[in-house]
Amino acid sequence: MASLLASIRRDIEAALSRDPAARSWTEVVLAYPGFHARQLHRIAHALHTRGHPLLGRLVSHLSRFLTGIEIHPGAQIGEGLFIDHGMGVVIGETAIIGDNVTLHQGVTLGGTSRQRTKRHPTIGNNVVIGTDAQIIGNITIGDNVTIGAGSVVIRSVPPNCTVVGNPGRVVAVLNVEEGAVVRLPDPEGEQLAELQAQVAALQERIARLEAERQQQSGEQSRNGDTAAQPSTQRA
Repeated sequence: MASLLASIRRDIEAALSRDPAARSWTEVVLAYPGFHARQLHRIAHALHTRGHPLLGRLVSHLSRFLTGIEIHPGAQIGEGLFIDHGMGVVIGETAIIGDNVTLHQGVTLGGTSRQRTKRHPTIGNNVVIGTDAQIIGNITIGDNVTIGAGSVVIRSVPPNCTVVGNPGRVVAVLNVEEGAVVRLPDPEGEQLAELQAQVAALQERIARLEAERQQQSGEQSRNGDTAAQPSTQRA
């Protein structure tokens, strides 16, 4: 019982420390759907692991109805989870979440297989996953990883990285020893910028050729009118 209360207290502290809008523990307990979903999942998970999967799913369903957050009773969640706002968050059955993880609204920890195996992600400690990010499949997200909003991650990510994009790619790595962030080359971004520059150059060239064609057409028209005038006068 004491450990359970300590764990719940840690959930409250997680919200207070990571959300500047949180004013007091009372506000978190009464008005934070992420906190409510986490506590209801404790009940659902206990029922699930004790051989009552249907009751666990019913509690999970109630939690989804009340909070807009869907956590399968089989998911394993560590200490200090903070779900910010949380509407649309989905956590699959075989997902494993470490300690001090932050999930923003719309995050999906989903699966790609219909087999009854480990098919959902494993999330390390101190991970931050941005709004609407999709983490799909039996992959591992290392400790201290930050995943940008809207990213789609389908491959495992090593620790201390920042991931963005669709598909997700590592754009920065934290040097733990020096405490400095190293920005990595972005070949895809560079190629995209090069293609955009080429398209702009082609558009400029086409516009110039069109202007020259119109100018030549106008000159030919004027020359034709000039040539026609003397013949008209002779007639």
